[in-house]
Amino acid sequence: MSTDRYSPSNSSGVLQLLLFLDERTTSYIYNQEIRDKLALLNTEHSFELQVVDVGKQPDLAEHYRVIATPALLKLFPVPRQILAGSNLIDQIDNWWDRWQEELLASSSETIANDESGNLDRQSNERLLLSDSIGYVSKLIKLTDEVFTLKQENAALLDRLKLQDRAMSVLAHDLRNPLTAAALALGTLEIIHNPHDYRANSLEPATIAKLIDRARTQLQAIDRLVHDILQPLATPNDLSLLPQKLDLSELILGVISQLKPQFQAKTQIITTDIPQDLPFVYGDVDKLRQAIANLLDNASKYTQADGRIHVSALHRTAQTIQVSISDNGLGIPKEKQKHIFQERVRLERDLSQSGYGIGLALCQRIVRSHYGQIWVESSPGKGSVFNFTLLVYQG
Repeated sequence: MSTDRYSPSNSSGVLQLLLFLDERTTSYIYNQEIRDKLALLNTEHSFELQVVDVGKQPDLAEHYRVIATPALLKLFPVPRQILAGSNLIDQIDNWWDRWQEELLASSSETIANDESGNLDRQSNERLLLSDSIGYVSKLIKLTDEVFTLKQENAALLDRLKLQDRAMSVLAHDLRNPLTAAALALGTLEIIHNPHDYRANSLEPATIAKLIDRARTQLQAIDRLVHDILQPLATPNDLSLLPQKLDLSELILGVISQLKPQFQAKTQIITTDIPQDLPFVYGDVDKLRQAIANLLDNASKYTQADGRIHVSALHRTAQTIQVSISDNGLGIPKEKQKHIFQERVRLERDLSQSGYGIGLALCQRIVRSHYGQIWVESSPGKGSVFNFTLLVYQG
């Protein structure tokens, strides 16, 4: 953007003009012709001409509602006026005297108000418009920044809400294993109290079972804390846009998309999804990706004419459990702990397409939603992949 200023010594006001041009060759001709014309007309009053390339500053063209180029916008004196078309030179000739009259009237009004000690709306506008392009550009930039900040703030509030729900689930689900472990340890404590008549009534086998139960419950607590809190330790693992989500609709939509794949292998897919299934809280795109990966795996590792079943159960007041089962190849028990790791592939998978990252991604997605994911499988009998999601609390 370039600016030309013409300021004779007897000027009492500034006529402010914006010339909007595009990248066409003729634009440069219009630019020079209009400048030459304005220079000739500039005999009594100063003016300021600023040239705007609409290709580089489309926001200014949009702000001033310029819909065609070349266009000449009179910013000051008010009211604003736009001239457009190929005959700009003729239009400037027609309007120039009128603009000078408006400028003189504006200057006289400003002087009168200055003498009376008042600064009216029109003089305020003239002062603001003295740097109109910079003012509008800053205003547009600030508007964009405010919009971006509002989006980021909304996403942050949604994530904080999701974390609050995770803490609520954690507190609820920890209660049972903590109670069981406390009872087992309380019973074992009797052994060390010689004054308690029940001390000698505990058989060694009973003591062993209590110790094992306490250990099992503490391990369950450890896993739960890890699965729930892990996303908090790595908040940038996945960028989520959580919202109220109809899980039934999402699952059925993914099944519909993969229907040709199931039909190609004449596989039968069934569902068990209650009509009153509560809404969940999650990122629709990420969860769609996780469900699609799990269904794709179920189809890939299930023989032709096999069966795939999808269920969604309201397991607790806090969570919904989704299960995707098949009667395919199954997974060896010793391999089940490793299949969610990055780039882990079983020997049977080497002939299949893929890079061994699908289940790892599913785990990242589920954990970023403060859920859990696991597999139950037996070789030759199929697999069941389960994951949980938080119930939406409106």
